[in-house]
Amino acid sequence: MLALAAGLCAGLSGCGTPGAPMPPSLNLPDRVADLAAVRAGNLVALTWTMPKKDTDKLLLKRSVSVSVCRKLNQPDCDESGPAITLAPGVEGKFTETLPLALTAGAPRAVRYFVELKNQNGRSAGLSNAAVVLAGEAPAPVAGLTAEVRKGGVVLRWKTNNEIAVVRLRRTLLAPPATKNQAGLLAAAPEPLEQNLLVDAAAASGRALDKEIRFGQTYEYRAQRVARVSADGQTLELAGEFSAPVRVDALDVFPPAIPTGLAAVATAAENGTESAIDLSWQPATDADLAGYAVYRREGEAAWNRISTAQPLVGPAFHDTQVQPGHTYIYAVSAIDQGGHESARSVETQETVPGP
Repeated sequence: MLALAAGLCAGLSGCGTPGAPMPPSLNLPDRVADLAAVRAGNLVALTWTMPKKDTDKLLLKRSVSVSVCRKLNQPDCDESGPAITLAPGVEGKFTETLPLALTAGAPRAVRYFVELKNQNGRSAGLSNAAVVLAGEAPAPVAGLTAEVRKGGVVLRWKTNNEIAVVRLRRTLLAPPATKNQAGLLAAAPEPLEQNLLVDAAAASGRALDKEIRFGQTYEYRAQRVARVSADGQTLELAGEFSAPVRVDALDVFPPAIPTGLAAVATAAENGTESAIDLSWQPATDADLAGYAVYRREGEAAWNRISTAQPLVGPAFHDTQVQPGHTYIYAVSAIDQGGHESARSVETQETVPGP
């Protein structure tokens, strides 16, 4: 029996033979690979994603010590502050105020790194480098104002002689509770925050944000941004954001006045009534509800002859006319909020006699 067992074991690879010892896990957190850095004024903000596993592909079970440092043309990495502790898988954030030596002078590249350490203070190495520009930042934008117009929000600010573009940051706040929008077609949700670069308008100190939605509340900030070539790439050197300006984008504007009004009369014949047919160019307002038609004779007052509800199409058939009479017409446009435009250019037409 022992001989048989020995023969079977010989035919099976590794039977009864201890395998090579596995090296113990070092429990080193994986290196961060998505570190990003943004400078605004003298503040630098870093963001990254904490790894969920260690270098042995095992799930991390404890919080991880994170050190942040920066390099400026030197081999060593200067600590940017005390280490912080973060859980695996969370979004990492870190903000520092640049030292005075890095806020003056010509633009130059500064590289930021984060290093994750285990319980024994050992790491798998520095993260990827996130580069910002040191040096004197552009002056802050002053005098930012915002005004709601029919075509969007008009923004103005004080200009200076700096060669820089202006970035406008728009933040969506809670919509004002002044209008019930129930029943309207739901639009796709807006991003909570958007950056709008204004190149051509930077020197004029004026920009128009056409992408607003009426009924929403927005907050705007502005900053000057210089684009500088450094370290083989084009980088941004951004100034501080201005004080915020809040705007309630309420639609209190009537639609455009209709154009192209024309009238054509037809005489009564073969049992049909006399009539005047009106037509005009369709309006292009996104919130158009329809039209209203007005008529008068001579110097008499205007009377609305269309229905109480706005007409959907740009045409009207008026049968309440008499042969031999001359009528003057005008039309207006009405939006979904009930705002009515001024009346159009008048047109007149005479109904043929019998």
